[in-house]
Amino acid sequence: MKIKFNEKGVTLIELMVALVICGIIVAAVYRLFVAQTRSYTVQDQVAESQQNVRNSMELLLRDIRMAGFDDDMTPIQPPSPPIIPGANSITVYYEYNGVIRQVAYALNGNRLMRNQIPPDSPPAEPGGDPILENINTFTLTYGTDSPLNDRRLHSWVQAGAVGTANIVAISVLLSAKPSGDPDLDKVSPRSLNTRVAIRNQIK
Repeated sequence: MKIKFNEKGVTLIELMVALVICGIIVAAVYRLFVAQTRSYTVQDQVAESQQNVRNSMELLLRDIRMAGFDDDMTPIQPPSPPIIPGANSITVYYEYNGVIRQVAYALNGNRLMRNQIPPDSPPAEPGGDPILENINTFTLTYGTDSPLNDRRLHSWVQAGAVGTANIVAISVLLSAKPSGDPDLDKVSPRSLNTRVAIRNQIK
């Protein structure tokens, strides 16, 4: 008499094949997760860089628009001309709450610095407050009314060619690269190019 055993089950080879297949699937899912996480981090840092460029541009344009402003028409008045142009720097003067402010923007290495005299609060550094890191480009071009002094835009010139003409507009090109991840080296800089009219500077 033969005794029949229950032959249902898996062999050791089948178990090992199943484990290998599961391992391949888990590794693929993990690689996909890592790639998606890295992509999200890069996109987040790029968006943050774009927002930082936008905020810095708004701050710069606010001060440029104020150039020459006299808020109370008292004998205290901003210097004339109230703009000191530079290719990669600019200084503006305006009156605010009866006090003349001098606000300068300039590059310090790869950082854009804002220095206000007198300051509203102590500056972060002796040269002012850093407002944007990893600057790629900071260029200013000046719209002048030369040679007619009629307060109408006639030409765009570099800082050295302004001379005695009225500055009636300024073009600002500002760009910065995102930082913090080696993958960001391949990302192009975030840029803004804006023109602003000068309304308070009158000779």
